[in-house]
Amino acid sequence: MANFTSKDFIDSLKHEFESYANPHIAANQQAYVRNKFQYYGLTTTIRRAIQRPFLIKEFLPPKKDLFVLTQELWQKEQREYQYFTQELVFKYAKQVQKQDIVIYEYMVVNKSWWETVDFIAVKLMGNYFKTFPELKEMYVDKWLKSNNIWLQRSALLFQLKYKEGLDTQLLSKCIVSLLGSKEFFINKAIGWVLREYSRTNPEWVVNFTQKKALNPLSKREALRLIK
Repeated sequence: MANFTSKDFIDSLKHEFESYANPHIAANQQAYVRNKFQYYGLTTTIRRAIQRPFLIKEFLPPKKDLFVLTQELWQKEQREYQYFTQELVFKYAKQVQKQDIVIYEYMVVNKSWWETVDFIAVKLMGNYFKTFPELKEMYVDKWLKSNNIWLQRSALLFQLKYKEGLDTQLLSKCIVSLLGSKEFFINKAIGWVLREYSRTNPEWVVNFTQKKALNPLSKREALRLIK
């Protein structure tokens, strides 16, 4: 991003987003997220077309500026900025460093909702703990004790696409520690990660659901693919 400041980067993106704003679509998008966030009203297809030039390698900000830029973008009112930011951060996945977990945690606990948290947990944290597996138990323990449902959901979901590499002992620990939760987004995540793992190891999932007192929603979701 030679001769192009972070302010230039954000201002250019803002100009493009505003140029394609659609209030009618925005109203529907806001209703979908229970009016928690404002939208420009960009469809996913249009937003990705707009942001594509901002995500090419030659245009990316220096890695050292990523956390500050993430914070600036994440605090902007329209939800499209959060969608863009998580995809921007993912562009640096091959350059991941231990300190990057701070960026991911920041995005999870600010402007939190399932549609951003799931991207961060599965794509960013999932990649992070494959790169630094020695850190996963420390952070999982921290998140489970946090009383923040979005960090807890992240602890459940970061292994979602691990398949044979999934750590069943750690997943079991996560689920057991959250049994009895009344939170829909926790119980849904428990069922989702078990259902996904049933594609790889259905016997383990069946055995686990028989031994643990899962919430009915979690159990139903977990066994959906098993006949």
